[in-house]
Amino acid sequence: MALISLVVFAVLRHFQQVSMVDMLVYRAEGAAVVTGGDLYAMRLPGWDLPATYPPFAAMLFVPSTWFEISTLRMLVMLVNIALLALLAHLSFRLAGWPERRLRPAAVLLVTGFGVWLEPVYTTLQYGQVNLGIACLVLWDLTRPDSSRAKGMGIGLAAAIKITPGLFAVYLLLTGRIRAAVVSGAAFLAATLIGALALPGASYDFWTRYLWDSRRVGVVELVDNQSVRGAVARLLSTNNPGAAGLAAGAVVGLLGLTVAVAAGRSERVLRRAEAWGTVCTALTALLISPISWTHHWVWCVPLLVLLAAEAQDRPRRLLLGLSLAVFLSYAMWLVPHSWGQGIVWYWQLPSSLYAPLGIVVLLVTGVRLLRRSRRAADDEMDRMLRLAELERDASLMEQA
Repeated sequence: MALISLVVFAVLRHFQQVSMVDMLVYRAEGAAVVTGGDLYAMRLPGWDLPATYPPFAAMLFVPSTWFEISTLRMLVMLVNIALLALLAHLSFRLAGWPERRLRPAAVLLVTGFGVWLEPVYTTLQYGQVNLGIACLVLWDLTRPDSSRAKGMGIGLAAAIKITPGLFAVYLLLTGRIRAAVVSGAAFLAATLIGALALPGASYDFWTRYLWDSRRVGVVELVDNQSVRGAVARLLSTNNPGAAGLAAGAVVGLLGLTVAVAAGRSERVLRRAEAWGTVCTALTALLISPISWTHHWVWCVPLLVLLAAEAQDRPRRLLLGLSLAVFLSYAMWLVPHSWGQGIVWYWQLPSSLYAPLGIVVLLVTGVRLLRRSRRAADDEMDRMLRLAELERDASLMEQA
Protein backbone atom coordinates (compact mmCIF):
# COMPACT_ATOMS: atom_id res chain seq x y z
CA MET A 1 0.00 0.00 0.00
CA ALA A 2 2.85 2.37 0.78
CA LEU A 3 4.37 1.77 -2.68
CA ILE A 4 0.97 2.30 -4.30
CA SER A 5 0.67 5.59 -2.41
CA LEU A 6 4.04 6.71 -3.77
CA VAL A 7 3.03 5.76 -7.32
CA VAL A 8 -0.24 7.72 -7.00
CA PHE A 9 1.75 10.68 -5.65
CA ALA A 10 4.21 10.49 -8.56
CA VAL A 11 1.41 10.36 -11.12
CA LEU A 12 -0.36 13.31 -9.51
CA ARG A 13 2.85 15.34 -9.47
CA HIS A 14 3.45 14.52 -13.13
CA PHE A 15 0.10 15.95 -14.18
CA GLN A 16 0.41 18.92 -11.82
CA GLN A 17 3.67 20.02 -13.49
CA VAL A 18 4.80 21.96 -10.42
CA SER A 19 7.45 24.64 -10.83
CA MET A 20 9.44 23.87 -7.64
CA VAL A 21 9.89 27.61 -7.26
CA ASP A 22 12.10 27.47 -4.15
CA MET A 23 14.43 25.08 -5.96
CA LEU A 24 14.66 27.70 -8.73
CA VAL A 25 15.61 30.34 -6.14
CA TYR A 26 18.32 28.05 -4.77
CA ARG A 27 19.62 27.49 -8.30
CA ALA A 28 19.67 31.23 -8.92
CA GLU A 29 21.62 31.72 -5.66
CA GLY A 30 24.13 29.10 -6.76
CA ALA A 31 24.44 30.83 -10.13
CA ALA A 32 25.08 34.17 -8.41
CA VAL A 33 27.93 32.58 -6.47
CA VAL A 34 29.43 31.07 -9.65
CA THR A 35 29.16 34.26 -11.72
CA GLY A 36 30.10 36.64 -8.91
CA GLY A 37 26.76 38.44 -9.08
CA ASP A 38 25.17 40.37 -6.21
CA LEU A 39 23.58 37.53 -4.24
CA TYR A 40 21.02 39.60 -2.36
CA ALA A 41 20.15 41.92 -5.24
CA MET A 42 19.22 38.86 -7.29
CA ARG A 43 15.51 38.32 -7.99
CA LEU A 44 14.16 35.14 -9.57
CA PRO A 45 12.78 36.14 -12.99
CA GLY A 46 9.02 35.76 -13.25
CA TRP A 47 8.59 35.38 -9.50
CA ASP A 48 10.46 38.38 -8.05
CA LEU A 49 11.76 36.22 -5.18
CA PRO A 50 15.06 37.12 -3.47
CA ALA A 51 17.76 35.07 -1.76
CA THR A 52 17.01 34.71 1.96
CA TYR A 53 19.60 32.21 3.24
CA PRO A 54 23.16 32.94 4.48
CA PRO A 55 26.02 32.96 1.96
CA PHE A 56 27.23 29.55 3.16
CA ALA A 57 23.90 28.05 2.05
CA ALA A 58 24.20 29.74 -1.35
CA MET A 59 27.59 28.07 -1.79
CA LEU A 60 25.97 24.67 -1.14
CA PHE A 61 23.48 25.40 -3.93
CA VAL A 62 26.22 25.71 -6.59
CA PRO A 63 25.88 22.04 -7.74
CA SER A 64 22.26 22.76 -8.71
CA THR A 65 23.62 24.86 -11.57
CA TRP A 66 25.19 21.78 -13.15
CA PHE A 67 21.81 20.43 -14.30
CA GLU A 68 19.04 21.51 -16.60
CA ILE A 69 15.92 22.56 -14.71
CA SER A 70 13.82 19.56 -15.79
CA THR A 71 16.55 17.16 -14.71
CA LEU A 72 17.06 19.08 -11.48
CA ARG A 73 13.36 18.83 -10.64
CA MET A 74 13.50 15.06 -10.92
CA LEU A 75 16.71 14.82 -8.87
CA VAL A 76 15.41 17.10 -6.12
CA MET A 77 12.19 15.11 -5.91
CA LEU A 78 14.08 11.80 -5.59
CA VAL A 79 16.50 13.24 -3.02
CA ASN A 80 13.62 14.64 -0.95
CA ILE A 81 11.81 11.28 -0.99
CA ALA A 82 15.04 9.64 0.20
CA LEU A 83 15.38 12.32 2.90
CA LEU A 84 11.79 11.62 4.01
CA ALA A 85 12.75 7.96 4.44
CA LEU A 86 15.87 9.00 6.38
CA LEU A 87 13.81 11.35 8.56
CA ALA A 88 11.42 8.49 9.31
CA HIS A 89 14.35 6.23 10.22
CA LEU A 90 15.87 8.87 12.52
CA SER A 91 12.47 9.56 14.08
CA PHE A 92 12.04 5.87 14.93
CA ARG A 93 15.56 5.81 16.36
CA LEU A 94 14.78 8.92 18.44
CA ALA A 95 11.61 7.30 19.83
CA GLY A 96 13.28 3.91 20.30
CA TRP A 97 10.28 2.31 18.61
CA PRO A 98 9.37 -0.11 17.12
CA GLU A 99 11.84 -2.97 17.59
CA ARG A 100 14.67 -3.02 15.05
CA ARG A 101 13.36 -5.87 12.88
CA LEU A 102 10.14 -3.93 12.23
CA ARG A 103 11.74 -0.59 11.43
CA PRO A 104 12.35 -1.11 7.68
CA ALA A 105 8.64 -1.77 7.19
CA ALA A 106 7.77 1.19 9.42
CA VAL A 107 10.09 3.49 7.42
CA LEU A 108 8.46 2.34 4.19
CA LEU A 109 4.99 3.06 5.59
CA VAL A 110 5.93 6.55 6.78
CA THR A 111 7.63 7.33 3.46
CA GLY A 112 4.75 6.04 1.37
CA PHE A 113 1.98 7.77 3.27
CA GLY A 114 3.98 10.70 4.68
CA VAL A 115 4.07 12.43 1.29
CA TRP A 116 0.43 13.40 1.86
CA LEU A 117 1.13 15.30 5.08
CA GLU A 118 0.71 18.95 4.12
CA PRO A 119 4.17 20.13 5.31
CA VAL A 120 5.86 17.27 3.45
CA TYR A 121 3.69 17.70 0.36
CA THR A 122 4.46 21.42 0.09
CA THR A 123 8.17 20.79 0.76
CA LEU A 124 8.16 18.42 -2.22
CA GLN A 125 6.07 20.84 -4.26
CA TYR A 126 8.44 23.77 -3.73
CA GLY A 127 11.67 21.76 -3.80
CA GLN A 128 12.53 22.94 -0.29
CA VAL A 129 15.46 21.94 1.97
CA ASN A 130 13.43 21.37 5.15
CA LEU A 131 13.77 17.58 5.19
CA GLY A 132 17.54 17.85 4.93
CA ILE A 133 17.68 20.36 7.80
CA ALA A 134 15.55 18.10 10.04
CA CYS A 135 17.75 15.10 9.19
CA LEU A 136 20.92 17.00 10.14
CA VAL A 137 19.45 17.87 13.54
CA LEU A 138 18.10 14.39 14.28
CA TRP A 139 21.36 12.79 13.13
CA ASP A 140 22.99 14.79 15.91
CA LEU A 141 20.42 14.20 18.62
CA THR A 142 20.15 10.44 18.07
CA ARG A 143 23.88 9.95 18.65
CA PRO A 144 25.30 9.22 22.11
CA ASP A 145 26.35 12.22 24.20
CA SER A 146 29.84 10.72 24.34
CA SER A 147 30.31 11.34 20.60
CA ARG A 148 32.93 14.07 20.12
CA ALA A 149 31.24 15.27 16.94
CA LYS A 150 27.80 15.63 18.52
CA GLY A 151 26.52 19.13 17.78
CA MET A 152 28.14 19.41 14.35
CA GLY A 153 24.93 18.65 12.47
CA ILE A 154 23.02 21.28 14.42
CA GLY A 155 25.74 23.86 13.78
CA LEU A 156 25.70 23.18 10.04
CA ALA A 157 21.88 23.28 9.96
CA ALA A 158 21.94 26.65 11.73
CA ALA A 159 24.54 27.96 9.27
CA ILE A 160 22.12 27.11 6.47
CA LYS A 161 18.82 28.23 7.99
CA ILE A 162 19.46 29.99 11.37
CA THR A 163 16.43 28.70 13.34
CA PRO A 164 17.95 25.25 14.13
CA GLY A 165 20.33 27.21 16.39
CA LEU A 166 17.72 26.82 19.15
CA PHE A 167 18.77 23.17 19.41
CA ALA A 168 22.24 24.33 20.51
CA VAL A 169 20.54 26.25 23.33
CA TYR A 170 18.63 23.07 24.20
CA LEU A 171 21.89 21.10 24.36
CA LEU A 172 23.46 23.74 26.59
CA LEU A 173 20.52 23.92 29.01
CA THR A 174 20.28 20.13 29.28
CA GLY A 175 23.92 19.88 30.32
CA ARG A 176 25.49 18.75 27.03
CA ILE A 177 28.00 21.62 27.12
CA ARG A 178 30.59 20.03 24.83
CA ALA A 179 27.95 19.30 22.18
CA ALA A 180 26.67 22.87 22.43
CA VAL A 181 30.21 24.21 21.98
CA VAL A 182 30.77 21.91 18.98
CA SER A 183 27.51 23.18 17.52
CA GLY A 184 28.61 26.80 17.94
CA ALA A 185 32.03 26.03 16.48
CA ALA A 186 30.52 24.30 13.43
CA PHE A 187 28.19 27.27 12.88
CA LEU A 188 31.05 29.76 13.14
CA ALA A 189 33.32 27.70 10.86
CA ALA A 190 30.64 27.44 8.15
CA THR A 191 29.82 31.14 8.48
CA LEU A 192 33.52 32.01 8.24
CA ILE A 193 33.80 29.94 5.05
CA GLY A 194 30.90 31.94 3.64
CA ALA A 195 32.52 35.20 4.72
CA LEU A 196 35.87 34.34 3.15
CA ALA A 197 34.28 33.25 -0.13
CA LEU A 198 31.62 35.99 -0.27
CA PRO A 199 32.72 38.86 2.01
CA GLY A 200 30.37 41.50 0.59
CA ALA A 201 27.33 39.24 0.62
CA SER A 202 28.17 38.07 4.14
CA TYR A 203 28.40 41.63 5.43
CA ASP A 204 25.07 42.52 3.81
CA PHE A 205 23.31 39.42 5.15
CA TRP A 206 24.49 39.54 8.77
CA THR A 207 24.14 43.31 9.18
CA ARG A 208 20.98 43.93 7.17
CA TYR A 209 19.01 41.18 5.49
CA LEU A 210 18.89 38.73 8.42
CA TRP A 211 16.84 41.23 10.42
CA ASP A 212 14.36 42.10 7.65
CA SER A 213 11.47 39.60 7.84
CA ARG A 214 9.72 41.44 4.99
CA ARG A 215 12.37 40.04 2.65
CA VAL A 216 11.29 36.48 3.53
CA GLY A 217 7.63 37.15 2.80
CA VAL A 218 4.34 38.61 4.02
CA VAL A 219 3.85 37.78 7.71
CA GLU A 220 0.05 37.82 7.41
CA LEU A 221 -0.18 35.12 4.72
CA VAL A 222 -1.94 31.88 5.71
CA ASP A 223 1.23 30.09 4.65
CA ASN A 224 2.88 31.51 7.78
CA GLN A 225 1.98 29.20 10.67
CA SER A 226 4.05 30.87 13.40
CA VAL A 227 2.54 32.60 16.43
CA ARG A 228 3.36 35.95 14.87
CA GLY A 229 1.52 34.96 11.70
CA ALA A 230 -1.55 33.88 13.66
CA VAL A 231 -1.61 37.17 15.60
CA ALA A 232 -1.13 39.15 12.37
CA ARG A 233 -4.15 37.48 10.78
CA LEU A 234 -6.21 37.93 13.92
CA LEU A 235 -5.44 41.67 13.93
CA SER A 236 -5.58 41.90 10.12
CA THR A 237 -2.20 43.58 9.89
CA ASN A 238 1.17 42.61 8.48
CA ASN A 239 2.92 44.10 11.52
CA PRO A 240 1.37 42.79 14.78
CA GLY A 241 3.86 44.86 16.77
CA ALA A 242 3.91 44.45 20.55
CA ALA A 243 1.10 41.89 20.49
CA GLY A 244 3.07 39.61 18.19
CA LEU A 245 6.27 40.04 20.20
CA ALA A 246 4.52 39.38 23.51
CA ALA A 247 2.74 36.27 22.23
CA GLY A 248 5.98 34.95 20.76
CA ALA A 249 7.90 35.63 23.97
CA VAL A 250 5.34 33.84 26.15
CA VAL A 251 5.19 30.82 23.85
CA GLY A 252 8.98 30.78 23.52
CA LEU A 253 9.46 30.77 27.29
CA LEU A 254 6.84 28.05 27.70
CA GLY A 255 8.28 25.92 24.90
CA LEU A 256 11.92 26.12 25.93
CA THR A 257 11.03 25.47 29.57
CA VAL A 258 9.04 22.36 28.65
CA ALA A 259 11.70 21.15 26.20
CA VAL A 260 14.55 21.50 28.69
CA ALA A 261 12.49 19.99 31.52
CA ALA A 262 11.62 17.03 29.28
CA GLY A 263 15.23 16.55 28.19
CA ARG A 264 16.39 16.49 31.82
CA SER A 265 13.65 14.12 33.03
CA GLU A 266 15.00 10.69 32.09
CA ARG A 267 14.19 9.48 35.61
CA VAL A 268 10.47 10.19 35.37
CA LEU A 269 9.69 10.48 31.64
CA ARG A 270 10.04 7.70 29.12
CA ARG A 271 11.58 8.90 25.84
CA ALA A 272 12.71 12.09 27.56
CA GLU A 273 15.18 13.06 24.83
CA ALA A 274 12.57 12.50 22.12
CA TRP A 275 10.08 14.78 23.85
CA GLY A 276 12.77 17.38 24.50
CA THR A 277 13.78 17.34 20.83
CA VAL A 278 10.25 17.58 19.47
CA CYS A 279 9.30 20.36 21.91
CA THR A 280 12.44 22.32 20.91
CA ALA A 281 11.48 21.96 17.24
CA LEU A 282 7.93 23.13 17.90
CA THR A 283 9.22 26.09 19.90
CA ALA A 284 11.53 27.15 17.07
CA LEU A 285 8.64 26.95 14.60
CA LEU A 286 6.29 28.86 16.86
CA ILE A 287 8.60 31.78 17.72
CA SER A 288 10.11 32.31 14.28
CA PRO A 289 8.65 35.46 12.64
CA ILE A 290 7.79 33.34 9.61
CA SER A 291 7.29 29.57 9.66
CA TRP A 292 5.86 28.53 6.31
CA THR A 293 3.72 25.41 6.34
CA HIS A 294 6.54 23.43 4.70
CA HIS A 295 8.82 24.24 7.66
CA TRP A 296 6.56 22.01 9.79
CA VAL A 297 8.08 18.76 8.46
CA TRP A 298 8.82 18.19 12.15
CA CYS A 299 5.32 16.74 12.14
CA VAL A 300 7.00 13.45 11.12
CA PRO A 301 8.98 12.89 14.37
CA LEU A 302 6.03 14.29 16.35
CA LEU A 303 3.62 11.76 14.83
CA VAL A 304 6.11 8.90 15.26
CA LEU A 305 6.59 9.81 18.92
CA LEU A 306 2.85 10.02 19.55
CA ALA A 307 2.35 6.68 17.76
CA ALA A 308 5.03 5.11 19.97
CA GLU A 309 3.00 6.10 23.03
CA ALA A 310 -0.44 5.52 21.54
CA GLN A 311 -1.28 2.97 24.24
CA ASP A 312 -1.80 5.99 26.49
CA ARG A 313 -5.22 7.58 25.88
CA PRO A 314 -4.17 11.29 25.99
CA ARG A 315 -1.33 10.64 23.51
CA ARG A 316 -3.67 8.58 21.33
CA LEU A 317 -6.13 11.48 21.19
CA LEU A 318 -3.30 13.90 20.45
CA LEU A 319 -2.07 11.60 17.67
CA GLY A 320 -5.51 11.62 16.06
CA LEU A 321 -5.76 15.40 16.37
CA SER A 322 -2.27 15.89 14.90
CA LEU A 323 -2.99 13.60 11.95
CA ALA A 324 -6.24 15.45 11.27
CA VAL A 325 -4.48 18.83 11.35
CA PHE A 326 -1.50 17.89 9.16
CA LEU A 327 -3.71 16.12 6.61
CA SER A 328 -6.38 18.84 6.52
CA TYR A 329 -4.74 21.47 4.24
CA ALA A 330 -7.21 23.75 6.04
CA MET A 331 -5.28 27.01 5.61
CA TRP A 332 -5.50 26.68 1.82
CA LEU A 333 -9.30 26.60 2.00
CA VAL A 334 -9.56 29.94 3.83
CA PRO A 335 -10.98 32.74 1.64
CA HIS A 336 -8.68 35.77 1.92
CA SER A 337 -6.70 38.34 0.01
CA TRP A 338 -3.01 38.05 0.88
CA GLY A 339 -3.96 36.92 4.37
CA GLN A 340 -6.24 39.91 4.93
CA GLY A 341 -9.98 40.06 5.44
CA ILE A 342 -10.28 36.70 7.22
CA VAL A 343 -13.60 36.61 9.08
CA TRP A 344 -13.66 35.35 12.66
CA TYR A 345 -14.90 31.83 11.94
CA TRP A 346 -12.01 31.24 9.50
CA GLN A 347 -9.33 32.36 11.99
CA LEU A 348 -8.71 28.92 13.52
CA PRO A 349 -8.56 27.05 10.16
CA SER A 350 -6.11 29.69 8.93
CA SER A 351 -3.75 29.06 11.88
CA LEU A 352 -4.09 25.40 12.85
CA TYR A 353 -0.41 24.56 13.28
CA ALA A 354 0.40 27.16 15.93
CA PRO A 355 -2.46 26.15 18.31
CA LEU A 356 -1.59 22.48 17.83
CA GLY A 357 2.05 23.16 18.67
CA ILE A 358 1.01 25.03 21.83
CA VAL A 359 -1.34 22.18 22.82
CA VAL A 360 1.51 19.66 22.48
CA LEU A 361 3.74 21.85 24.67
CA LEU A 362 1.01 22.26 27.31
CA VAL A 363 0.13 18.56 27.40
CA THR A 364 3.81 17.65 27.71
CA GLY A 365 4.30 20.22 30.46
CA VAL A 366 1.32 18.98 32.47
CA ARG A 367 2.51 15.41 32.06
CA LEU A 368 5.96 16.36 33.34
CA LEU A 369 4.49 18.12 36.37
CA ARG A 370 2.36 15.11 37.27
CA ARG A 371 5.24 12.67 36.80
CA SER A 372 7.58 14.87 38.85
CA ARG A 373 5.08 15.23 41.69
CA ARG A 374 4.43 11.50 41.68
CA ALA A 375 8.16 10.82 41.77
CA ALA A 376 8.60 13.33 44.61
CA ASP A 377 5.74 11.70 46.55
CA ASP A 378 7.26 8.25 45.99
CA GLU A 379 10.64 9.51 47.18
CA MET A 380 9.04 11.03 50.27
CA ASP A 381 7.24 7.75 51.04
CA ARG A 382 10.51 5.88 50.62
CA MET A 383 12.32 8.21 53.00
CA LEU A 384 9.53 7.91 55.58
CA ARG A 385 9.65 4.12 55.38
CA LEU A 386 13.41 4.18 55.83
CA ALA A 387 13.04 6.48 58.83
CA GLU A 388 10.46 4.13 60.36
CA LEU A 389 12.73 1.11 59.79
CA GLU A 390 15.65 2.92 61.40
CA ARG A 391 13.47 3.92 64.36
CA ASP A 392 12.21 0.34 64.80
CA ALA A 393 15.78 -0.95 64.63
CA SER A 394 16.87 1.55 67.25
CA LEU A 395 14.04 0.57 69.59
CA MET A 396 14.90 -3.10 69.18
CA GLU A 397 18.52 -2.39 70.06
CA GLN A 398 17.45 -0.47 73.19
CA ALA A 399 15.16 -3.36 74.22
